[in-house]
Amino acid sequence: MPSSTVENYLKAILQLSPGDDALVPMGELAAALAVVPGTATTMAKGLATEGLIVHRPRQGVRLTPAGRRVALGVLRRHRLVETFLVNVLKMDWADVHAEAERLEHAISDEVLDRLDALLGRPVADPHGDPIPSRGGALPSPVHAALATCAVQRGLRIVRVTEQTADFLHFAEAHGLRPGALIQVVERDLAAGTVSFQIEAKKAQTLGLAAAANILVERSRA
Repeated sequence: MPSSTVENYLKAILQLSPGDDALVPMGELAAALAVVPGTATTMAKGLATEGLIVHRPRQGVRLTPAGRRVALGVLRRHRLVETFLVNVLKMDWADVHAEAERLEHAISDEVLDRLDALLGRPVADPHGDPIPSRGGALPSPVHAALATCAVQRGLRIVRVTEQTADFLHFAEAHGLRPGALIQVVERDLAAGTVSFQIEAKKAQTLGLAAAANILVERSRA
């Protein structure tokens, strides 16, 4: 099995990649992994030798099919573990990332399959991030954000893309969790704010920068 370091690099490339054939710049990869560019480049050369990535000097890296399979497996373990920690162990959704980072490298495929069944085979984790399937399919739905979505229309929150502990605590305090019904009452571009209601409750105001991290879809309710 790949080492946890290898898995971390492959998962980071997967999450940073804007498309299957697009290259992830080495600077972005190094920043995401909190290492210096030289360290990331040395690791990239090794991963390329193993056939897990394509490395273009001074341009960037992308996953090979073999590397993508490994990365999707790690991402699947991470997001299922987060779901288990929140839904079963009742941990705060702002605190589970670090735990999942550790457990994603240790859990076996057999345990993961049982965990998936126990959770009811979820398609998204508590933050709304899609969970790769056992076969390696990763949905990429396109959703609007509160910063740009239609006004005066019934919507449902589907994903929170900013997942620092501070932002998740902020989102929790304002009721901005996946599944919540929401309506944008007014968008003031001059002031840089969005006024919204969660499930017809009292209107609240959010800055456009924060609103860009809350993804929504049209509600069927």
